[in-house]
Amino acid sequence: MSDNASVTITRQSGYQFLVDFGETLPQLLADEPAPLGQGAGPAPDHMLLAAVANCLSASLLFSLKKFKQDPGALIATATPEMGRNENKRLRIQRIHVQLELGKTAAELEHLDRVLAQFEEFCTVSMSVRQGIAIDLQVRDGAGAVLKG
Repeated sequence: MSDNASVTITRQSGYQFLVDFGETLPQLLADEPAPLGQGAGPAPDHMLLAAVANCLSASLLFSLKKFKQDPGALIATATPEMGRNENKRLRIQRIHVQLELGKTAAELEHLDRVLAQFEEFCTVSMSVRQGIAIDLQVRDGAGAVLKG
């Protein structure tokens, strides 16, 4: 992540906001689902889930690449656990993330070392964890649970 990363968000209409990541990246239309918005784009909770899942995926890939390993396909699924706080406000209380490697554990060298360290490289999930619990599970291409 760049130290000077920033986004600009401009309301378009209703609950639709144009997210501008800067000159070199395409803009993104965000919208709340009905009945507030029209669901024309991802809602803020979708973007939070995507940020956590993407960062964990990139960190796992980075750790594997350090050992010259290629996981093949890498699929991440992030699901929120919603609940109400003490003021009865809806909040994301926990995020469940599943990472699935495209190869079996037997095909990847140093996997134990990778699994022991990769989360520490994820700036987003380690930051989010300060306020929202994140449960992480890693599976290999055969569906075997490797972590979590």
